[in-house]
Amino acid sequence: MKNNYYEILGVTPDSDMREIKSAYRTLARKYHPDMAQGNINKFKEINEAYETLSNERKRMQYNMLFGFYKKATTPPPPKRETPPPRKEPEPERPKTSQKKEKPLDGTDLTAEIFITIPEAKNGTSKVVNILHTEICPRCKGRKFINGSYCSECNGTGEKTQTRKLTVTIPPNIKNETKLRIKGEGNVGKNGGKNGDLFLVIKIENTKNIRYEGQTVHYDVPLEPYEAVLGTTVSLKTLEGNILIKIPPRTKAGQKFRVQQKYQGKVFEIFVTVHIEIPAYLSDDEVKLYEKLRKLSNGNLRENFIND
Repeated sequence: MKNNYYEILGVTPDSDMREIKSAYRTLARKYHPDMAQGNINKFKEINEAYETLSNERKRMQYNMLFGFYKKATTPPPPKRETPPPRKEPEPERPKTSQKKEKPLDGTDLTAEIFITIPEAKNGTSKVVNILHTEICPRCKGRKFINGSYCSECNGTGEKTQTRKLTVTIPPNIKNETKLRIKGEGNVGKNGGKNGDLFLVIKIENTKNIRYEGQTVHYDVPLEPYEAVLGTTVSLKTLEGNILIKIPPRTKAGQKFRVQQKYQGKVFEIFVTVHIEIPAYLSDDEVKLYEKLRKLSNGNLRENFIND
């Protein structure tokens, strides 16, 4: 399952928007990269959770997909119309020449489904909770029974309920691909066909890979000597291994746009390089750094205030 957004913000599925905003502000201030306890990964996680839970539509979809949905969170039924005073409902009479009502097709449903990078590569199956609107089984959509509002649907003529659905995700699927499942939308009326269900695939970001629409961004670490002397990096992607040429004197944060052919198609990725010191350095490596320090005659912080 995707990270529990409610646990990340320290709230519950019953929390209202005021509580969610308050929790977000407190955590954002605490983990902001500029603060003493700052944590960039935690800060990104908090923002991702808040972006979903602060949006009514996204929160409802998230609750449905991961089992947080409760009947109490559904919108209230329409305001009841007060029946005309002092009028008793007329008994139903045989309908000899009633005009047949026009069939109405059911509306389509759209929801998001989150998968991991390995699941996107190899394919998978997911169980999702879909909120369906169906004709009330008691009043058959008429809203009234014996002159009173139907107690089953509160006079709306419809019932909303959650249904579990197993969905097969094909291999090598792209981020934001839209899968269509016929007939799994809202039911039609008067013999109309059911709507369709559209599932928008969202591939979860990792430490080094993030998705923005159809664009993939990779954060690639380089050792200091690779940045100075240049190198060729072999990078594993969903489309296979690709080679990225890093020119000499590459700076930290420098970005590269890479195009590659795969199975007759051209795909594009963006690479941002980061210079990192290995966790372990041998004595000989440390001595070389000491020698480099003695040879260095530059001052990277000379214009620190003015830059």
